[in-house]
Order: sequence, then structure tokens, then C-alpha cells
Amino acid sequence: MNRKDFLRTSSFLILGGAAALKVSAKDTPSLHHSTAPLAKESKEGQYPMYDLHVHTSQSQSIEDIVRKSREMGLSFGVMQNVAPWGIKTNEDLQAYLDEMSKYPVYIGLQPMSLGWSKNLSPELIAKADYVAMDPQVVPKANGYGEQIEVYTYASYIDSAETFMQANMDYYMKILSKEEPIDIFACPLLLPNAIEREYHTLWTKERQEMIIEACRKNVIAIEINDLMHVPHKEFILKAKKAGVKFTFGSDTRNQQTGRLIYCHTIAKECGLEMKDFFIPKRKLG
Repeated sequence: MNRKDFLRTSSFLILGGAAALKVSAKDTPSLHHSTAPLAKESKEGQYPMYDLHVHTSQSQSIEDIVRKSREMGLSFGVMQNVAPWGIKTNEDLQAYLDEMSKYPVYIGLQPMSLGWSKNLSPELIAKADYVAMDPQVVPKANGYGEQIEVYTYASYIDSAETFMQANMDYYMKILSKEEPIDIFACPLLLPNAIEREYHTLWTKERQEMIIEACRKNVIAIEINDLMHVPHKEFILKAKKAGVKFTFGSDTRNQQTGRLIYCHTIAKECGLEMKDFFIPKRKLG
């Protein structure tokens, strides 16, 4: 099962707000007091103990996430996809905002394609704590004009350079900030067929284009624990340019909150609290 099909069947679906959850917020009052303040620093280094890339699913409810927050000492950001299987309308978005606001978690939106905001109210979008978008569904990314889903093994790449040209074009459109975006998620991930060429394809020029776009448009870069991207040299370049970072496990199951790569690479790169994007809203 690929990611898109999995998300369709297991992601937190917008079904009129509370109807989508098995347990109502008011039924679990002990879970609604955060014990993981945003400014808490890790024992390993001077960076925030948070995970801003988490999803609910059939195997992980919002109550499970809040419980993990309490037990692990982590603040979580719960994201919902803006996609045919997730948020599609203002009604969907309002229901999601209303339901998540009952819990001590950050509320994130994760669009899956360009043009996602045209059917949504800017005022409602602004009520989310952040928008994070990844570049994993690249349109017309091979010689056959096919859409490439970077996260699948079945992605067909006939020419690495053809893909990279389409990939960079897509990156730049996302990072142009023509639509709201606060976090660039899962950067530099490549399809399985060409991932062994990572350090060749991600040239100095391409890396600098991404970093400059993030700097110019004030977009934070996610350090993604699941995919182990981006790499140390890229992070150091972005840090020097003044770009902010976030941590994300990119999970929807028992793996939520695992941030070994994030913490390890942050320590190696000397990241500090000042280097991180911090959502403005304080968790209750």
C-alpha cells in the first residue's frame, strides 16, 4: 500500500468534527493539560523538545498523541492533509480546527499539491499554527510526463536530470510563498531509483537555491526523522544563512515521537533554541 492509499484509509478524516473521533475531548479531561512546554530544552542540547509532524490514524488517536506528550515530555504538532482524502472545504477545515483546539497540541496543515488554498478561507487557514508542505508529489517529472510520488518504490525515473529539473521547479513554486507555508517538510528526499546519487544530484547550486528561497520567504526547514533528511552540510549552510528549523517524525503510529536522527544531527550541527521555528500560540 502506498502512502496516498494509506492516508486515505487511516488518516484522521474530517467527518463533521467530533464524529471522527471515538472518544470526545470532554471524556478525557486528564489529557488536556500539557506537561511538555514548548520552550523545554532537551537533555542532549539547547533545542526544543517538540515533534511538529504527527498524524492521527486508525492506530493512533488524538488521545494517544496527548498521552505520549505527557509521558515523553514532548510537545506535538498534529497535521491534517489538505487533499481529496482530508480537508477539502471550509467546513472541513473549521471542523478540524474546532476539534483539535480541545487538545494541548499545535494545529498544522499539510497541503499535498499546489493550488490547495484556492477553495479555503485565508482567515481559517491563518487559525492553524503553521502550514507545512513537502515536495513529494512532483508533476511531469519524467520523460513520459508522469507524476512522480517520491516516497514510493514504483516511481519510474528514466533520467535523473529530467527528474531533478522538474523537482527543482516544483521546489521553487512551493517556496515562492504564493500560497501560505511556514515549514518546508521532508526536503531533499529522492526517489528510490536515484537515491544512491544523492550527493551528486544535490549540487551546491541547487542547495543554495533552496536555502535562499527559504531565507528570503521566511520558511523553516524540517529535519525529518523518518527519512533522515536533510544532511549535515545542508543544515550547516542553512543555519549560516539564518534559516530556522523544525523537528518532525512524520509518523502516525507507535513511531511517533522518535527523534533520534533529529537530535543527533542537531547536536552535530550545533543548533540552539534560536535556530528553531516556534509556533506563536502557547499550549494550554
